[in-house]
Amino acid sequence: KAKYFHRENSRGRGSAVLFGFTKALEENKFDVFIEMDADFSHDPNELEKNIEYFETNNLDLLIGSRYLKKSKIINWGFQRRTFSKIANLLARYLLGIKLKDFTNGFRIYSKRATEKITKKCGNIGDGFIILSEIIVVLKNNSFKIDEIETIFVNRVRGESTVNIKLILASLYGIIKLYFIKNKLN
Repeated sequence: KAKYFHRENSRGRGSAVLFGFTKALEENKFDVFIEMDADFSHDPNELEKNIEYFETNNLDLLIGSRYLKKSKIINWGFQRRTFSKIANLLARYLLGIKLKDFTNGFRIYSKRATEKITKKCGNIGDGFIILSEIIVVLKNNSFKIDEIETIFVNRVRGESTVNIKLILASLYGIIKLYFIKNKLN
């Protein structure tokens, strides 16, 4: 069962994630929370395998990683692929967390992780930087994080919200995270 919320004057991706988590937590009937794009860039057919892996390994966050050996990225241009790789390399280096994909929004969260995220995240910026902020907050609080291979397909209809302004804001956000990462609990 899906619920749709129309947010007027929405501020961006970060606030949308926090809004959705808050609404789901208010219902107090979920133990697993899933974040994924609605444009089928993230394949719903991967959910069963991913949820099983998430539960079997008692995880708090499982990221569908585009940069594992068996993963694939389909229909991304050179520029987008390059920016994504640079952002992820920079995040891994500056944040000191051994993950391959900080920026993919195909994720599964535990209830306790979702509760922590709604209380502590959303302070760095409102775009894609929240994805890295979530990882830092969960890692600083010893939550269990892992990655799983995925096939990411670039949208065939509509337009991506990713632009140079958003990319620069995310890179600036990673640098901000670097300086405050030890304070995010």
